[in-house]
Amino acid sequence: MEQNIEGVSASAARAARDLRVVFSRLRRRMREVAGEEGLTPSQVSALTLISKGGAATASALASAEGVRPQSMAATLAVLEQLGLIRRSPDPDDGRRQLVTLSDAGRERVEGDQQARQEWLARTLQDRYTEEERQTVLEALSLMERLTRP
Repeated sequence: MEQNIEGVSASAARAARDLRVVFSRLRRRMREVAGEEGLTPSQVSALTLISKGGAATASALASAEGVRPQSMAATLAVLEQLGLIRRSPDPDDGRRQLVTLSDAGRERVEGDQQARQEWLARTLQDRYTEEERQTVLEALSLMERLTRP
């Protein structure tokens, strides 16, 4: 059932709905391709955050993810049990611990990224013509505006 949004054209409302559905499906498919089924979305998100941001405290990670510190502690405990992260004393404050990726965690993140990139490139190559890929690139250029404040 289509809802009318005051002041929004039918095409904008449909584009918003369809875009959300397509990206949700694409995100799910890319998780499958990367072999992330064994991890929860929260665990994958935490690994990605640590990978991009480097060493951080559990409270800083919780803040960045917008979750309670207790929730982040539970997420990190599982990642530590799986050998994907390690904790070490904070050189600036011995009462705190810094969380970093272990070698296994780094390999997992890099392998997952590589698998997603390869799958997406091959799928675009196999399922789209050159003209269609150019159309996708043009659409992505337009969609970049959605990410701006």
